[in-house]
Amino acid sequence: MEPQNKKPQQQMPRFNMNWIYGIVILSLVVLYFTQGQEKSSISTQVSYSDFKVMVTKGYAKEIVVNKHQNTLEMYVKPENIRDVFHQGVQQTGDNPSVSVAIGSVDQVEQFINQQREAKTFSGKFSYDNSKDNDFFSSLIMNVLFFGGIILVWMFIMRRMGGGSPMGGSGIFNVGKSKAQMYEKGGELGITFKDVAGQAGAKQEMQEIVDFLKSPQKYTDLGGKIPKGALLVGPPGTGKTLLAKAVAGEAGVPFFSMSGSDFVEMFVGVGASRVRDLFEKAKTKAPCIIFIDEIDAVGRARSKNPAMGGNDERENTLNALLTEMDGFGTNSGIITLAATNRADMLDSALLRAGRFDRQIHVDLPDLNERKEVFNVHLKPLKLDNTVDIDFLARQTPGFSGADIANVCNEAALIAARHNREAVGKQDFLDAVDRIIGGLEKKTKVMTEQEKKSIAIHEAGHATISWFTEFANPLVKVSIVPRGRALGAAWYLPEERVLQTKEAMLDEMCSLLGGRAAEELFIGHISTGAMNDLERTTKQAYGMVAYAGMSDKLPNLCYYNQQEYSFQRPYSETTAKIMDDEVLKMVNEQYERAKQILTDHKDGHAQLAQLLVEREVIFAEDVEKIFGKRPWTSRSEELLEAQMRADAERMAEERAKELGLLPEKTEDSENEETSENNGTK
Repeated sequence: MEPQNKKPQQQMPRFNMNWIYGIVILSLVVLYFTQGQEKSSISTQVSYSDFKVMVTKGYAKEIVVNKHQNTLEMYVKPENIRDVFHQGVQQTGDNPSVSVAIGSVDQVEQFINQQREAKTFSGKFSYDNSKDNDFFSSLIMNVLFFGGIILVWMFIMRRMGGGSPMGGSGIFNVGKSKAQMYEKGGELGITFKDVAGQAGAKQEMQEIVDFLKSPQKYTDLGGKIPKGALLVGPPGTGKTLLAKAVAGEAGVPFFSMSGSDFVEMFVGVGASRVRDLFEKAKTKAPCIIFIDEIDAVGRARSKNPAMGGNDERENTLNALLTEMDGFGTNSGIITLAATNRADMLDSALLRAGRFDRQIHVDLPDLNERKEVFNVHLKPLKLDNTVDIDFLARQTPGFSGADIANVCNEAALIAARHNREAVGKQDFLDAVDRIIGGLEKKTKVMTEQEKKSIAIHEAGHATISWFTEFANPLVKVSIVPRGRALGAAWYLPEERVLQTKEAMLDEMCSLLGGRAAEELFIGHISTGAMNDLERTTKQAYGMVAYAGMSDKLPNLCYYNQQEYSFQRPYSETTAKIMDDEVLKMVNEQYERAKQILTDHKDGHAQLAQLLVEREVIFAEDVEKIFGKRPWTSRSEELLEAQMRADAERMAEERAKELGLLPEKTEDSENEETSENNGTK
């Protein structure tokens, strides 16, 4: 047992060389600027005859002769300061003096002796032999001052160089690579097991790992190790994580750096760092070079080099192109890169021989989101209400980083409410927090505003309930979140292809809020601004890109050409596009008003329920409008898929635990005969 009255040890401040540097520099500055200023009084130059007159009148308090410089200093008595300098003590100081140039020291001695006999001078008379001392003191002070400057410069260089005057990032090594090297990729502690989903991307990256582990297996057949692979995909999908997993699986040296590390304000530094990076990699081959966010250095080169401003970046890109596949060879070096802006990269960088493979790392689908949730839910303490299948369905379009954020936010919400485990409601609140923003329950709204928002949101819910291809409704809320005063949550079906009818239904549902305001309030507001923005963009996309209009059918005006400064269509076509978009939006707006008119009683009940509860769910909408007429087929397919996936996962878990009996040969024959009989 430790004594209760044990005093905590007082921690002394740690010694730091910066203290010594600071003290030395401060001392040097003080000494340098105070040198020769110990006499705060003034001194003036007078002639030898004036000096003799002053001594004769008894003004001299002390006389100091410098034999080496043939000068003397006469210090004036305080009572005679105004007679000599015509100023007071405050202006001249306590010990002012006059300086006199003399021809002979003997004459001065004779004159002083005469004045002593005449009793006009009774002060101190001395000699100053400080020529050598002044020279050496001045020399020492200058040496110390400039030495201090050198010490400061060395200190700055050490800081820039990471601990030594010639450090890797110092001014003398500015052209050296900043890549962080791992001797063994396993030091990162990440393998393919840590990457959930992305089965296709992992398969292609697994082949690169096999190349590095057993290259002879492929070279015996005449194959060559791929030069590089480019990971392309939206932010947060796991591109950098895949690269780390490749390094961890392959167990070879791994060089990691960002594309922005090549960019520097000094001309030629980027190209020098590229060459240095590949020189280091050659000594460690076989190895992996990973360049994250390569679009910072690999953007398409300008067709007009005289424009200026991009020469340094283009030189860096040229050096990278040469090192990856130029006249020389870099055997055993595999270059991985990641970007979410592949359309901006230079075509020379994307050709085979540099980046042989472009691996698309897309947003996870439903099953992949389940796998990602399984990874991020492991460290959380969950209760029995959490359903991973439901969470995966609730997060369409979420990336792996978004799902990780949902899990972390749910844990924070549960801790905020002092719960012992994270539950289903915590995850729903986390999804709402991430999508809509933080709840603003303290936001003051009038009853009229609250009713207007309820009518608006009830309009969205009503239209989505009675349109065939609209997404199934989950809940409607009029609690302000972020910049939105209300919101409706849907459970979208992840369709690979979008039909024209489905897109029109979505537009109609978006316009339901504005239509409800016009019908049941009598005036419109700015609350539908976001709905109108999404509707307009979708309508222009249908007309200009998807060819879904009546007057411009089967035409796509999407143009991806670089440096194109004009539209790929005429002004007449632009006018037709505007007319078609206006016609399409107005048709869906009138359709929305017609649906709301047909179900105005149910809409009124829904709006009133929203005003009372602030949040309602699909079950409440079903009680008012009845069973949704269009959801049977799609929801049956989705539920069947979820049940099949659950049964498959349960069977796999049972096999792992050894709960299922092993199939014998007789049972397999019986099963085969049953299947044949069924057929």
